[in-house]
Formats: sequence, C-alpha cells, structure tokens
Amino acid sequence: MGRIPMDYLLNRLVTLFLTVWIAATLIWIIPRLSPVDPAEIMLGRMAAGAGTVANADEILATLRARFGLDDPLLVQYVKYIRNVVVFDFGLSTASFPTEVSALIARALPWTLGLMLISITITFFIGNLLGALMVWERSPKLVRVAIPAAMVFTSIPPILSALLLMWVFSAQLRWFPLTGAYGLFVEPGWTWAFAQSVIYHGFLPALSIVVVTFGFWALGMRGLMITVQGEDYTTLAKAKGLRPRYILYKYMIRNAILPQITAFALKIGLLIAGQVLVERIFAYNGMGKLLYDAILDQDFPVIQGVSYVIILMTALSVFIVDLIYPLIDPRIRHGD
Repeated sequence: MGRIPMDYLLNRLVTLFLTVWIAATLIWIIPRLSPVDPAEIMLGRMAAGAGTVANADEILATLRARFGLDDPLLVQYVKYIRNVVVFDFGLSTASFPTEVSALIARALPWTLGLMLISITITFFIGNLLGALMVWERSPKLVRVAIPAAMVFTSIPPILSALLLMWVFSAQLRWFPLTGAYGLFVEPGWTWAFAQSVIYHGFLPALSIVVVTFGFWALGMRGLMITVQGEDYTTLAKAKGLRPRYILYKYMIRNAILPQITAFALKIGLLIAGQVLVERIFAYNGMGKLLYDAILDQDFPVIQGVSYVIILMTALSVFIVDLIYPLIDPRIRHGD
C-alpha cells in the first residue's frame, strides 16, 4: 500500500478545492437572482410586529449597508469568499443579530449524530441483506422476507416519519412525539442526557433507515451476482473453503467497494432527506434549520447550511478516495 504519492494528493486537493469553490460560487449567485431584498424582508417583519416603523427609509439604508447589499457585486463576492473560508456566513435576517455560524454550530452536532447513526445502520444492514439475497446457502425464508421488507423503501421519508410517529408515539406511546431530548434533562456529558438523546432520536433515525436500506440492498444484490461468477469465487469453491468464508472474504469484500463510494456520495442526499424528518419531529438539526430558513427567506442561513452540506459531501468523497487502497490492496494511488 505504501504512502500516498504527493502528486496524487495534490491532484485530489485541487479537485476538492475546485468543487467547494464552484459550489460556494453557485450558492452566492442563486439567491441574487431572486428579486427579494433581505433588508426589505427584515423591515417587513419589524412592521408586522409593531404595526408601523418610523424612519423606514433610514432603517432600510442602514440594514442594506450592514449586510453589504450596496457594495458592487464583485466586492460582495470577494467578501463572501473570504468569509466562508473562516465559516463566517454573516448575520441571520430572521434571527437578527444572531450569527449564522452560531446557528449552524448548534444544529450541526444533532444532524451529524442522526445522520451517522442512520446511514451506518442502513449501510451495514442493507449490504448484508443484499448479500444474503444472492448467497445460495441463505434460508428460503430470508430470500422471501427481504424483498417483502423492501416495500417500505418506496415510501418517502416524510410518510415513514408520520407513520412511525402515529404508531409508536400517538398510539403505543413508546416514544416521544417531538424534541431532541427531554424538557427536564440538562444538556451535558452525562449518561442521563445521552439516554434522552438516544430515546428521542430513535424514531427519526428509524424513519430514515426503513426507507433507505433498500438502496444498499439492491445495489449489493447486483454486485454480488457479478462477483458470484468471477473466477476467484469459483476457485475458492473448488478449494473447498468454508461457504461463510467465501461469502465474506471473496464475495462481500469485492462487491462492497462501489458501495463505499456511494456511501460518501449519499451523505449530501441523506441530509436533504432529513430536512422534513427533522421538521416533523422538531429535531434541532440542520434540516430543520434549513427548512425554517427557506420559510423565512433567510438567505444567509440558506447559504451557510448549503455550503456546510456541500463541504461535508466533498470531504467525504476526498477521504474515501484516499483510503480506497487500504480497503482493496489491488488499487494503488495514481492508478
């Protein structure tokens, strides 16, 4: 395996930089295509709360200057790029004068926890079930039960969330309806808080798992069919190796490689799928933050959340690309 060649590492770093830069540029351009003025939105909220706003023109000019909306577009863009490098996304228009980075810092750990738990469980369960669908020694019941269970994968996450909420919260009362932790639990590094977080996060995670594991199962099933007919699998069977050893060492290990790449790419899509799930369960993550920002037309928050999601996805692909040879010794950096 050896060390990572410097030219390969630099090439991947340049690709990572260009990906994030282009994405950040698009995030900056798209809101400016909208005729909506963030300063006018804030002034409208002030008027809605107070009925009338004295010196509206002066306040509007102050807000536009505060958000840099009067600067030339090139100046706005340079400031934006300079700020996002240090994760400074400005001030939220809906929660003025709260900084966007502070809102993201509060929401990001919840989304990361929910996302990593759900995608890890889904990844392992889905790939295992997909492999068992093809393995000739799987019980017949398993081959019938798995495709039947995959019916749930055709349900959107929002419907699975509502269904699970109705069954396990409203009817059985096994789990809470909303929230990320109990009202009377003090946040901190304590076992009581951890239990409350797991208890409240079970249904949101399950609503994602039941509708996404079929993606991995179907992909793994197709890959297993391919490796099942490879010469190395046939040779392993001819040697008389144990079937379970062949399943793990020869079939799953080779079929899993494309799935690992998909695992990194799926992170961005999974966060997008969590938006409504987090909103339904009032789970204080990035999805709920993004949903509320869209309703409030809070462009700085929309830009900040979108940038973080894209950065997470790009970094995931970058890391997977670097560790690929550790997973499959046949692959070498630079090949």
